[in-house]
Parts: sequence; structure tokens; C-alpha cells
Amino acid sequence: DITEGRPGLPLTLRMRLLNVPACAPISNAAVHVWHCDKDGVYSGYAQPGVDATGETFMRGIQRTGDDGVAEFSTIYPGWYPGRVTHIHFQIYLENNTAVMATATSQLAFPDAITTQVYATSTYANRGANSTVAGVARDAVFADGSVLQIAAVTGDPSVGLLATLDVGITAPG
Repeated sequence: DITEGRPGLPLTLRMRLLNVPACAPISNAAVHVWHCDKDGVYSGYAQPGVDATGETFMRGIQRTGDDGVAEFSTIYPGWYPGRVTHIHFQIYLENNTAVMATATSQLAFPDAITTQVYATSTYANRGANSTVAGVARDAVFADGSVLQIAAVTGDPSVGLLATLDVGITAPG
């Protein structure tokens, strides 16, 4: 649980790491995730109107199991001006001599899910993102890559499960 008690719609984030091209699960990799809270605030930084310096909410690291899966209990992120709702992640793999960051990226959510979440009473104060009209308009995701869009199931009024398969060419 990386929420540190912050409010928001419960979200289980499940990421599965796969070694490409064989699509074999990558076990014992460290997956680091971070995102803003429901109000668009990141921990660790001073932002306009909020000083979250020294705080660590919505940040965590999990190791993948034999199935290549790391799972986090968090909340559906909010938004901040200029970006769609997203979660950052960094993957660390070990080779024979060192731990190395091998992938740094972000995942986004389907626009329809985000619209439903932001219409709930939990997110109503901020409402929908008024600065970026969906994933296709976001500077990071504008290339149309569907590989970075999480599959989301569940009920936006109760809780969601977001899953993403991440393909990595693991070092030998």
C-alpha cells in the first residue's frame, strides 16, 4: 500500500515484466512506481500551494515474483496541468555484477475510465482535466502507442484493477 492514507478511489496496479522476444516472465526485478495524489500533488516536492517535500505518498518499490508480477495498492491518480492521468515506473534488473535501471516509462489510462472516475464524488472537487483532452493529446502518449495504456477493470465507484505487461530485453 503506497497511499500512506491519502484519499482516493482504490486502485490495484499489477505490472507483469516479460523478457522479449520469448515473453518469459522476469522474476526478482524491482519495479518502482510513483504518481500524484487525487488532487494532482506529488510527494517529495514543493508545488504551488502545497509543500510535500520530505513526504513519500504514492511512491513504492516491489519485486516481481516467479510470474513476473509486481502489485501495488494505491489510488487512481489525479491530474495536473498539461498532462493526462498517468503513473511513472522504472524497472531495475540485476545482471552478474550490478543492479541497473533498464526501463523508465509511464502508463496512462483509457480516457473513458478517467472520465468515469473524475465524475465520482471523490474527485468531483477538481473534476475532469481541463488542460489536456485525453491520452492522444498528451505530449508523452501522443505517438498513439497503445502499449502504455493499462487495461482497467472494476467499478469506478468502488475500485479498479489496472494491468500492464511491460516487455524488456533483459541483459544476459
